[in-house]
Amino acid sequence: MLLSKRKSLQQIAKASFMAPWVLLLGPKQLAFGATLLGVRVWPAEEYTRVTLESDELLQVSHQLLRDPNRLVVDIQGIDLNSKIKELVAKIKSDDPFITGVRVGQYQPKVVRLVFDLKEEVLPQLFPLEPAGSYRHRLVLDLFPKNPPDPMTVFLQKNLKTEDEDPIAAIARKNMDINTPPVVTHNTAPSIASRKFNRIITIALDPGHGGEDPGAIGARGSREKDVVLAIAKRLQNQLSNMPEFRILMTRDSDFFVPLGVRVQKARKVQADLFISIHADAFVLPSAKGASVFALSQQGASSTTARWMANKENSSDLIGGLNIKTKDAEVARLLLDMATTAQIKDSLKLGSSVIKELGSFASLHSKSVEQASFAVLKAPDIPSILIETAFISNPEEELRLLDEAYQNKLSDAITKGIFSYLEKNPPLVRQS
Repeated sequence: MLLSKRKSLQQIAKASFMAPWVLLLGPKQLAFGATLLGVRVWPAEEYTRVTLESDELLQVSHQLLRDPNRLVVDIQGIDLNSKIKELVAKIKSDDPFITGVRVGQYQPKVVRLVFDLKEEVLPQLFPLEPAGSYRHRLVLDLFPKNPPDPMTVFLQKNLKTEDEDPIAAIARKNMDINTPPVVTHNTAPSIASRKFNRIITIALDPGHGGEDPGAIGARGSREKDVVLAIAKRLQNQLSNMPEFRILMTRDSDFFVPLGVRVQKARKVQADLFISIHADAFVLPSAKGASVFALSQQGASSTTARWMANKENSSDLIGGLNIKTKDAEVARLLLDMATTAQIKDSLKLGSSVIKELGSFASLHSKSVEQASFAVLKAPDIPSILIETAFISNPEEELRLLDEAYQNKLSDAITKGIFSYLEKNPPLVRQS
């Protein structure tokens, strides 16, 4: 799990177990006779999230048991019904942390959930106010008690080493089993003509995920799915080149808070951060690709401001536990962006938008700027690419086309090479 401080999550979760049972909600928030609207499970290597959506806030208590490892959750004010029973079938055998779940009517108006666990976890349970299309939600996040070191995991997935000749590394492959084989048209600059003084780490950030679907197209396409597909194609293309090793902030369908995306990139000392989106606008006629860099002095256009505000609301929809210390760290981190970072980001964005404009219509021919939270790493050139408007029916069809996704991947790759040719990375000190 790629977080900046391993102990911070452990401390947060341990604080929840000062007493064996914890009441999450106050007396004014108790719900008796609540209706459960949906249950969802989002497994990932880093953590598993379980979400219970209801028309009123739920009163819950929980207890962690050992030998064997179990998490017991009692939900008050509801009766056992078919909706809560759906949770049983939603736990898959490949879930990293949950073996299965048992549900039952523990007492009148009290439903008990017993999660059988594959290892010791540090759970976080917290409520979410209505946001987006969601009503009230109760979130259960199950984090491993002993997470692996983030840098170790990253290097295991990227076998290239700093002292290895990049050209000699061409035969090595990215070992991420979550990335399916993707056929791309490798039109990137010649590898033999580009030899940098060290391997370059690029953080690819597919927007949204999990509870946060992002924008929805007219055909029902979800932004989170489209941008993950594009990011995986780009990952496949870049990681097969000897110059690069790639971090994916998410490689499957789960939610990553904006601040954590930035922390992940900084933890592995990324040289570039590229966030990939396919947004929507109030008018379906809006079209064209855009590239954004950070602004600390206001947005460069009304559209840029609108998009930044929309993207920054991702934490509310995706479900951020605002009581955690990590949220405080993220807020502090997001105030640290520097003038030098913005200057380099504009150069990177200009290189990428030039390549995108060679085949795609552009919403803006120059790099726009706004206060995107995900672009605020202080020491990493960072851009956000809106590949197209998924709300535009014609562009939605293009985004779903594999050949077009390959064109996007090729263009971004060329843009990266062009930027690095003019701005080669410095040699890192040990």
